[in-house]
Amino acid sequence: MTERSVIFFDIDGTLLNHEKKLPASTKDAIFELKEKGHEVAIATGRAPFMFEDLRDELRITTFVSYNGQYVVLNGEVIYTNPLNVPALLQLTEMALENEHPVVYMDHEDMKANIQEHHYIKESIQTLKINGFPTFDPHYYKERNLFQTLLFCPEGEEKQYEEHFKEFDFIRWHPVSVDVLPKGGSKAKGIEKIVEKLGFPPERQYAFGDGLNDIEMLASIQNGVAMGNAEEEVKAVAKYVTKSVEDDGIRHGLQMVGLL
Repeated sequence: MTERSVIFFDIDGTLLNHEKKLPASTKDAIFELKEKGHEVAIATGRAPFMFEDLRDELRITTFVSYNGQYVVLNGEVIYTNPLNVPALLQLTEMALENEHPVVYMDHEDMKANIQEHHYIKESIQTLKINGFPTFDPHYYKERNLFQTLLFCPEGEEKQYEEHFKEFDFIRWHPVSVDVLPKGGSKAKGIEKIVEKLGFPPERQYAFGDGLNDIEMLASIQNGVAMGNAEEEVKAVAKYVTKSVEDDGIRHGLQMVGLL
């Protein structure tokens, strides 16, 4: 029997293609991995409620969400890293002055601090998920938030980066930026899972394509960048597979010897 490994997959541009569809070859490959006894997990910037259907379809119960801020192992929450609320309120005040909306996110839902805005609609609809942020400007009260979305054109996030050292800002859309706890990353979330499962570095694999995958692919011994990945992402990965549109997951798993 093949020695067991753990494999982490990003979602957008990795498991899902650019139409937000799961290629048949990818689904089949995931189930082949599981049949061989490997541990299959997801590592994404998405909120847990944004990929519940995908987890159900692939029968995956272990995941790193919110770029490492909310980590679940076999259906059990093992690590959380919430945002600094006082700093978040100051950021919200600045955003209101700049007419930049924000969306607060916990593990169950997301709420906007204004009634509606075209930036929110323009960016969220690209995720092709069920549901949309509804209005609740006080959603930060009495709950842990793991990410906030700040909506502003490219470059305008610089003023927030200068003022709020408690946060990392990662752009994911031309009009939207993820606001995360400083130093939080998929790599740190993965560490929490690997500590529990005990896989040695040589039996750890990760697939990704985006800028928020750089630390993950650089820290995992067997990092695999998708063919459609940014050049900065490919530069830190040990391997580069084909595009997600060209059966890149199956090709990559065969390339590293897992299939």
